[in-house]
Amino acid sequence: MIGTGQVRLTGTMSCPPGRCDAVRAALPAHIRLTRAEPGCLSFDVTETTPGTFGVAECFASRAAFDHHQARAAASEWAQITQGLPRDYRIEEG
Repeated sequence: MIGTGQVRLTGTMSCPPGRCDAVRAALPAHIRLTRAEPGCLSFDVTETTPGTFGVAECFASRAAFDHHQARAAASEWAQITQGLPRDYRIEEG
């Protein structure tokens, strides 16, 4: 259940074999930086099958979620994962 005012994103990101090593190498820093953001309640990215990464994140507010999106878009993670297919669902409480 999502709390009032919270924003939750869930879904998957797909990665072709030739890019998986770079994504795997960049993932720990991306997770660490995101979890340190104000308003981040939870953030998990797990490789569920080779090349498929399950994403589950929850932020305390729309402002915290928007801040995360802006920071991530300007990060090394964005460069490494640019163009990778994402299938995300966003819910707001």
